[in-house]
Amino acid sequence: MERATPEARKRLQEAMVQLASGDQSALEYIYRATSTKLFGICYRILGDRKEAEDALQDVYVNLWQRADRYDPTRASPISWLATFARNRAVDRLRTGKVRQNAVPVEEAAPMPDNAPMADDVMIDSERTARVHTCIETLEENQRSAIKTAFFEGQTYAQLAEAQNVPLGTMKSWIRRGMAKLKTCLEASE
Repeated sequence: MERATPEARKRLQEAMVQLASGDQSALEYIYRATSTKLFGICYRILGDRKEAEDALQDVYVNLWQRADRYDPTRASPISWLATFARNRAVDRLRTGKVRQNAVPVEEAAPMPDNAPMADDVMIDSERTARVHTCIETLEENQRSAIKTAFFEGQTYAQLAEAQNVPLGTMKSWIRRGMAKLKTCLEASE
């Protein structure tokens, strides 16, 4: 899948809308952009490559038939598709179509694994992209101070000294920047 940039999310959202109107090329794009992550979700639940491939095929067949059910105001495309894939895999467990390698239905959600679930990774990636996009909208002094404080671990005093400004000024820059950042992030959800 493309990196979870705002542009990639927008393109995936547009493809979902195009798919709802019967555009076959949109399904091809959605498949290329999401199949690896969705396969990972199916495989994690079903524990069998063949079963996961079958579940993934079900996902895209059902997506083709039901794309009009996607509501971009309620969920990001990848979150909706990840939930769709998980539900398809769980449905396969419940109907008994799965070979013996699969986990019991009761364990499909809380399977022990130290790695984050694919949909959590996608959601975190989307959040990270939103944070970086919003940081870029800040004034240079705010952006620089926030990046250095939060990503490099410098204290406000160290930042004020490096910028040759009073400590109170540095604190104000960061406080105002954080307020703008919060507003931007809330608007992008």
